[in-house]
Amino acid sequence: MLRSFYNAYIDCLNRQDWTHLGDYVADDARHNGRPFGLSGYRAMLIKDFEDIPDLRFTIDRLACDAPLIAARLSFDCTPRGRFLGLNVDGRRIVFCENVFYEVRDGRIADVFSVIDKLAIEAQLSP
Repeated sequence: MLRSFYNAYIDCLNRQDWTHLGDYVADDARHNGRPFGLSGYRAMLIKDFEDIPDLRFTIDRLACDAPLIAARLSFDCTPRGRFLGLNVDGRRIVFCENVFYEVRDGRIADVFSVIDKLAIEAQLSP
């Protein structure tokens, strides 16, 4: 059940279907310990897609043990300008994100995420 929920959530993100994000994310959601709420979470994702027009979330690994979801997401994209404080300036980069979610009452309530910044730095080095 969590696996299909998570696949639907990732599909929602990739379609940028912000009107249905609340079907997956709680109104009082937290991200890396910060109280974002649904509106802050939506704003973060919208900005991500503005900064990275070819952004696509791809599930590399997925483990579900209710109420937790653990995923390794992979990205192959070309961020504009700065990304994670690095001057990417439209260069293609490949990296992963490790993320844990806690699902409460059928929606994502807590997210802990770490992006592999070292992999990006290595690709930007001469």
